[in-house]
Amino acid sequence: MPTTHPVRDIFVEANGLRHHLIARGTPGSPVVMMIHGLAGQAHVFDGIANHLATKYHVYCLDVRGRGESAWGPPNGYGVDTYVADLEAVREALGLQHFALVGTSMGGLISLNYAPRFPERVDRVVLNDVGPEIDPEGLKRILSYVGGAPEMFADMKAVIRYYKEHYAPMVEHLAEDQIADFARYNVRKSDTGVYVWKMDPAVRSGAAPAASMDQWEALKAMACPVLVLRGALSDVLSSPIAQRMVETLPNGRLVEVPGVGHAPVLTEPVAVRALDEFLAG
Repeated sequence: MPTTHPVRDIFVEANGLRHHLIARGTPGSPVVMMIHGLAGQAHVFDGIANHLATKYHVYCLDVRGRGESAWGPPNGYGVDTYVADLEAVREALGLQHFALVGTSMGGLISLNYAPRFPERVDRVVLNDVGPEIDPEGLKRILSYVGGAPEMFADMKAVIRYYKEHYAPMVEHLAEDQIADFARYNVRKSDTGVYVWKMDPAVRSGAAPAASMDQWEALKAMACPVLVLRGALSDVLSSPIAQRMVETLPNGRLVEVPGVGHAPVLTEPVAVRALDEFLAG
């Protein structure tokens, strides 16, 4: 059995909101900051964060409006705000620099943070996302995010929802892993039903666009960048992934076989790629 590293819940005031992070590993080790996708939260990284904590001080951030972080203004759920949050969180934690691992929306946050704060970023992993998102994948995501039920009768219903709507991400996982993936996204209400932890405003789909041109942002990423792509992804197409590596000053591409959007990063190919890349 792999070693289980103790988990520390950390709360910081940053950019006008209370942010929650999960920390693992030894302070003083190289820092890895992990950022989840649109409808996710910090626990989606539990498996890979526990693995990385052997060598790194790993933080998993609940982006504003998700998990245990505070909700922000309804019109404030855009990439530029998330980038400002990340910089404020970094400052609040007293971190000088870190590697960023971002899944989907978390990758877009990393893509826009790194060119703005190059002295703070050692390496970046863009997990199944890039400057251009396949329209079919975007349509699918907005459909299930925007059309999600408001409540569930029990956890079995929550798990069933994730199996149906997150199949590309979870269908290769064991039943208990899917249950873990689902349960941190909801809480039991006073009436006994399960409701989302995420701010309903996130589901509106009206997030402000990033101020930077995304291809220019990618080109400005001077640090080493690993592009991970689920081989069955409908969000990051193979041609766009190839173009990303050609555009990046120092980029490499690894495809995770048999997985859609997005790899959960515990797949053997993803684990090997992260271990090699983060070690430099």
